[in-house]
Amino acid sequence: MKLKINSRFILWSIVLIIYTIFFCWYTNLKGPLSTEEIDYYVERLIENGSSPENIKNAKKFLTEDKGKDFYMFNMMDFSDSPPDLPATGSNASASDLMNHYMEYMFPELLSRACHPIFAGKMVFQALDLTGIENAELWDQGAIMRYRSRRDMLEISVNPIFSNRHDYKIGALDKTIAAPVEADIILVDFRFLLALILFSVASLIDLALFRKRV
Repeated sequence: MKLKINSRFILWSIVLIIYTIFFCWYTNLKGPLSTEEIDYYVERLIENGSSPENIKNAKKFLTEDKGKDFYMFNMMDFSDSPPDLPATGSNASASDLMNHYMEYMFPELLSRACHPIFAGKMVFQALDLTGIENAELWDQGAIMRYRSRRDMLEISVNPIFSNRHDYKIGALDKTIAAPVEADIILVDFRFLLALILFSVASLIDLALFRKRV
């Protein structure tokens, strides 16, 4: 009986430890950006050659940080004749340029608990369009989850990003990237992992321990 109780305690302790580690990694526990952090990131953007307009927008975006995760909505229209760039050479397709950009982005994103939520190809032109021109046709749409604005800036102030971003711009005829903080979200990896861990641990508990009672 003592061995059974200890084994069950170990099982559920492991589940709790795994979930706590994931939750702490996946969640922004540092809170909103401090004034010192904002000044640091703005300075880095200036050093990387960002335009005055981009600096102004970035500073406002950072100043309004509430410490929450957010989602970047992306709409992309790929170029039929992308420029020749050093890493992709001549006659490279828009996908080649975008893949070179994402070769840097994916490891940086995933290491910071940032990841795609949705990605897919457009199946028709925009069905509802008001107040904007030349926005009927797109090739792909995607939603990217960011753990925090801090994480996004950590990625974008890296000098490597400036170089790789040229490939993203070269791959596209037009694009929209707009950050959104969710009021309602039906899928959260923290909830999904809790559900999976609880289900698996419950099955193990039932199979190995409760039958012996």
